[in-house]
Amino acid sequence: MKLEKSNSCFLVIDVQQDFCPGGALAVTQGDHVVKPINKIIESFSNVVLTQDWHPKAHSSFSSSHQGTEPFSEVEMPYGIQTLWPDHCVQNSSGAEFHPELNTASAQTIIRKGFRHEIDSYSAFFENDGETVTGLEGWLVSKQIKDLYLAGLATDYCVAYSALDAVRLGFNAAVILPACRAIDLDGSLNRQLTKMHKAGITLLENFPE
Repeated sequence: MKLEKSNSCFLVIDVQQDFCPGGALAVTQGDHVVKPINKIIESFSNVVLTQDWHPKAHSSFSSSHQGTEPFSEVEMPYGIQTLWPDHCVQNSSGAEFHPELNTASAQTIIRKGFRHEIDSYSAFFENDGETVTGLEGWLVSKQIKDLYLAGLATDYCVAYSALDAVRLGFNAAVILPACRAIDLDGSLNRQLTKMHKAGITLLENFPE
């Protein structure tokens, strides 16, 4: 995958305040992805950012389900849903990108999870696997074939996005040093294995 080609894109997943230390759903060392991501951005002419963008009382919040705790699970019409602390509420400071993230280089921002009744991990689909975000159409219109992914969190939104990317026919590579994981009950190893089996390249270093 040649980065100078116009058919490559860097997809930066959910580098937002609530996923960084001090945030409502903080990922350990989540802020450590900002510096490497900013460096990687310099190599791409196509950059897309994703942004979790939940309404208040979103159905994925444990506070919306009486008697439940964060990180428990409930059955939704589209399947099992992990319940989260309230996070990335629309127009809140927690939903903002990390202040040091280079957002100026992004060509577009994909907001996800804004429908009240359904969560969205993937940059391509809501969690029903059917409702699209519009990202696929944008990439196809620009004739982009190769995707590099980084951000938060490795085992959730990054992995779901990469898996959907290859399912849709894109080539996908996850830049692991520019990611951090939640690792809920072994979720990191499970998702790394799943990505490897799906043919996703797992990069330990970014090719300069």
